[in-house]
Amino acid sequence: MNELTVDIQDVFEGSSVPAHAQFQTWAQSAWLGEHPSEVTVRIVDTLESQALNNEFRGKDKPTNVLSFPFEAPAGITVPLAGDLVICAPVVECEAAEQQKTLTAHWAHMVVHGMLHLQGYDHVDDEDAEVMEALEIRLLAQLGFGNPYEAEETEQDS
Repeated sequence: MNELTVDIQDVFEGSSVPAHAQFQTWAQSAWLGEHPSEVTVRIVDTLESQALNNEFRGKDKPTNVLSFPFEAPAGITVPLAGDLVICAPVVECEAAEQQKTLTAHWAHMVVHGMLHLQGYDHVDDEDAEVMEALEIRLLAQLGFGNPYEAEETEQDS
């Protein structure tokens, strides 16, 4: 396994953010790259998340995680995976709504974002199945349950 350096920028004024070491563990587990790399994880409030989501995705609302893959200019090789921006209040709210532990949902957001940085997507059903299966496997290796089970149960009823 290749080493991943995780830089944390915690600009959220709250106490629900996991320890920085947990972010390192979660991000490292989802780093499938063949070479060492680096990722920045920025923990933000709803205002910053909404501004970024609006600017880069055209959606004027806060979101759980945004992924910004690093794209080096031609001829430049820098070991940067990119940046993840995670909105703590949205993660807290979703965890409660989905009846998940806060820690499990934080881990899911980091794994989900890391996979986006590596080119995984869920725009169409086929890609979503591949990405979700990988998320489920990686989270299971970390000791967490299927993050999609609660949602599936609600949809089936």
